[in-house]
Order: sequence, then C-alpha cells, then structure tokens
Amino acid sequence: MQTLVVAAHGSRREASNTEVRLLVQRLSESVPGPFALIEAGFLELASPSIPEAITSCIEAGADRIVVVPYFLASGRHVSEDIPRIVEAMSARHPQVMIHAADHIGASQAMPRLILEAAGPVHDAVGNGQSCTPC
Repeated sequence: MQTLVVAAHGSRREASNTEVRLLVQRLSESVPGPFALIEAGFLELASPSIPEAITSCIEAGADRIVVVPYFLASGRHVSEDIPRIVEAMSARHPQVMIHAADHIGASQAMPRLILEAAGPVHDAVGNGQSCTPC
C-alpha cells in the first residue's frame, strides 16, 4: 500500500496547523489517486510529528511512503531536516520504502497556481473594484 505524508513546518498559530490538516483532508476526499492513505506531519510546534505520521502509515499497512515537503523554498528544513528524518525512519523500518519528494515550491505547477490565485484579484482590480485587503 502506498501512502503520502504532507510534511509541513508547524506553527504556534493553531489555525495554520488546522489549515494543513484541512488540506490533507481535502486531498484524502478527492478523486481516488495512487495513495491509500494521506497524513499530515509537522516538523515542529504541532502534532503529529513527521516521524509519527510515517509510523501511522506503517501501522496502517504502508509498504511505500512518499513524504512531500509542504514548503515553497529549499531552505535548511527541506534540504537537511526532512531528508534526515526520512533517512532515520528508513533505517528504522527497512521493510518500507520511504522516499522524500521535491518540495511543492519546485513543482512545475507552481507558476500556474500563482497566476490562478492572482486571477480573481487581477480581474476585480481590472474592473475598477478595490483590492481587498490591499
């Protein structure tokens, strides 16, 4: 069984953590894809941690886990911390293939997503409406 862990930073602001959990819930409810289970995992400041999310997938029967860093840029967390966690969990569970994917900021879809997000504001401003909350 293949599973997905969306690895986010975590925040002291619980609403931010809830936003990530809701994203994972929407992913889980979307059209069936290649992942039997999708979990959120946080690097710090929130639960479950990335290792806890990976462990949850393994306990559910995963034999392949993809960890996607939910980060826009490849700072230290993306280039060092998350790979270190994936490596440690792989060593602890050699029977499970655990792989870190590229962070979402590296996705070829990102330019389209940015333009799509800006579209409604651009359309409103272009029609003479005020830009709220600009």
